[in-house]
Amino acid sequence: MPEKARELLEEIRAVTGKVGLLDTILPPILFLLLNGLAGFTPAMIGALGLSVLMAILRLRRGQSLLYALGGMGSVGLAIALALLLGRSEGFFLPGIVNGGLTVALTLVSLLIRKPIVAWTSHLARRWPLDWYWHEHVRPAYTEVTIAWLLFFALRLFWQVSIYQNQDVGKLAWVNALTGWPVTIILLIVSYLYGTWRLARLRGPSVEEFRNGAPPPWQGQRRGF
Repeated sequence: MPEKARELLEEIRAVTGKVGLLDTILPPILFLLLNGLAGFTPAMIGALGLSVLMAILRLRRGQSLLYALGGMGSVGLAIALALLLGRSEGFFLPGIVNGGLTVALTLVSLLIRKPIVAWTSHLARRWPLDWYWHEHVRPAYTEVTIAWLLFFALRLFWQVSIYQNQDVGKLAWVNALTGWPVTIILLIVSYLYGTWRLARLRGPSVEEFRNGAPPPWQGQRRGF
């Protein structure tokens, strides 16, 4: 396997291993299927039951309690809103609200020149936060954050349009398709562009920054 492909695979595994992919994908799909076949109430019971089952499996495997509770909590909130609104598409409202908050947070991070992609990288890798704000490093994270903002804004606009039309089936599939499948593609493109841009900026690598090495720098060769 080529070195770059292996590097990408390791990065994707590192990211997806920290979040519950199935926890976010399967309950909404089951809700959609049961809602069409058996109605609103069975759909809610089925989605909640599946999230509880997945939480139990996570705990038995010794995985984080946070992921287990997070999966149940998100489905529980979605069901509560659907009941409160009396509309099946209310099940997907938390995801739309979360998308709106993501767009707002991403935009604010750009306005204050602290791009959100830098923050997510810092939280995942624990690299020095000041490194991200270096004049020969920050542009790469700013440009990738702009791409993220465009993606999240377009997805939010699409979701809101479908929600207003009360098309629960289409809303479910749009959420599924623009969720993890497209997000993984976005992560791959972000990583490839980001590492290329860091090389072009000729800034210090994380280790060079930590050690206070003077230019010219070798630069960050892996990781973004």
